[in-house]
Amino acid sequence: MTSPTTTDRVDVLIVGAGISGIGAARYLRTEHPTKSFAIVEARSTSGGTWDLFRYPGIRSDSDLHTFGYAFKPWTDKQAIADAPRILDYLHETIDENELTDHIRFDHKVVSAAWSSDDARWQVEIDRTDTGERVRVSAGWIFCGSGYYDYDQGFSPEFAGRERFRGQIVHPQHWPEDLDYAGKRVVVIGSGATAVTLLPAMADDAEHVTMLQRTPTYIIPLPREDAIANTLKKVLGDERGYALTRQKNVAQQRLLFELCQRFPSVARRMIRKINESQLPEGYPVDKHFNPPYNPWDQRLCVVPDSDLFRTIRKGKASIVTDRIAEFTENGILLESGEELEADIIVTATGLNIKIIGGIELTVDGRPVSLPDTVVYRGMMLSGIPNFALAIGYTNASWTLKIGLLCEYFCKLLGYMDAHGHDSVWPVADPAMPIRPLLDFGAGYVQRALATLPKQGEKAPWVMSMSYYADRRVLRGDVADENLHFARARDRTAGVVGV
Repeated sequence: MTSPTTTDRVDVLIVGAGISGIGAARYLRTEHPTKSFAIVEARSTSGGTWDLFRYPGIRSDSDLHTFGYAFKPWTDKQAIADAPRILDYLHETIDENELTDHIRFDHKVVSAAWSSDDARWQVEIDRTDTGERVRVSAGWIFCGSGYYDYDQGFSPEFAGRERFRGQIVHPQHWPEDLDYAGKRVVVIGSGATAVTLLPAMADDAEHVTMLQRTPTYIIPLPREDAIANTLKKVLGDERGYALTRQKNVAQQRLLFELCQRFPSVARRMIRKINESQLPEGYPVDKHFNPPYNPWDQRLCVVPDSDLFRTIRKGKASIVTDRIAEFTENGILLESGEELEADIIVTATGLNIKIIGGIELTVDGRPVSLPDTVVYRGMMLSGIPNFALAIGYTNASWTLKIGLLCEYFCKLLGYMDAHGHDSVWPVADPAMPIRPLLDFGAGYVQRALATLPKQGEKAPWVMSMSYYADRRVLRGDVADENLHFARARDRTAGVVGV
C-alpha cells in the first residue's frame, strides 16, 4: 500500500454499510443534520450480511417487524423474509435518506489512532480496489461492522478432508456456479444455516442429509404474520407496523423468559410441536432433543415448517453422530456408518472478529480489547469517542441497534451543548467483571478471550433485554462513569480502564 497523501475530515466516521451502519447514518442525518459523516465499507456493495451470504434459501431468523428499523415500516407480507427482500429494504433506506454519496466502497479500515491533544481519530484505510492507502480524521468512530469475520468462516479440522473426491463448500463462500442438481449433499451443522439449506436444496438434489453432532431447538413459525398484515391493512403501514413491532417484542421476550424460568416446560412444549410435525414413529429424542436448555443457545426458526415438510417427503434426513474422518466418497461416522456424498457443506459456524479487527491506539498506547469493559453496550472503558454496535443474540439484532443510535445522537447533542469534544467511560478497577456474552454458541465460546468484558450491573452490563436497554439508553445521557473533556483541559489525558 502507498503512504496516504491527503487526510479527509469528518465529524463521524461510520464503519460498515450493513444494517447497523445504514441505521446509524440515518439517525445521524436526522438528529444532527449539520454534522459531516462518511460510511466506509470494505466490500464493493452495501447490505453487509445480506449481501455477503449467497447460499440457497438465505433468510432472516427474526421477524422483519422487529429486525427492521423503527423509523421505516416493513411493508412486505413476509414476516420471516429472504435476503433479496431484506436487501431491497436496506437499499430503499439508503435512497430515501440520501446516503449513497456518503458511502465509500472498497475502503477497509486498518487502524485508528486517538490523539487527546487533537481530540480526533486518525484512521488508516486501505483501498481494496486501487491498492492506495487513505487517511480520515474523525471526531468519532461508530463501528457498525458486526461481530464476525467477513473474510473467513469457521471450519474445523476434519481428518481425511483432502481425500474426499467431491466438492467441499462453506456457506460463507458459496460458489455462484455450484450445481447440486441430482447430487447427494451432506450438510454438517445444526444451526440456522443448516436448517435453511435442507429445504432450499432438497427439491433439486437427489437427497440432502443434515449431519449434526448435537441437536438444536427448532420451532416452526408462519412465514407471513396474519395479525401484522391485518393491522397494516386496517391502520396503515406506519401504525400497523408500530403495533406489530410492540407485539413481537413482547412475544420474543415472553418466549425467552419462559424458556429461562421454566426450561423443562419449554422443552416439553417444543418437543411436542416437533413430534406433531414429523412422521409417525420418528426418533424425535435422538435428533431434536438438545442436551442444553432452550435459549442457552439461539432457537432456530423454520418458516411454514419447511424443514419438517421436507423430512416428511423423504427428500431430506437428519443424522446425529460424530465424524470419524472424511473418505473418498463421503464421511465415515464414529458409529461405523458411512454417508456417501457428492457435495459436503460445512455449515459449521462463524469466526468472531470484534470491531472488524481494527487496531486501536489511544495516545500511542495500543488498546487491548479484553482489558476493556463495555459501557451501556456501546462504548469501551478508556477509549474516547468510540461507539460499537452489537445487537441481540436472543432477539432481533436491530432492536438494540436502534436504541444505541438514539443514545449516540443524544450524547453528541449533550457534548455540543456543554462544549465537550471528547468523552470516555471509566470503570472502577475493583468492579467484578465477566465475559461479554453469556451465550453457549460455539462461535461465541471460541472467541470470549479476545472480547471486551462486562460488569455485573448497569450501565456495565451487555444486556440482552430490550426493555432493560430502553430504560438505560433512554435515561440520562451523562452519569458518574463518563468523563468529558474540553479543549482547554485535555492535558488531563485519558484515564485507563
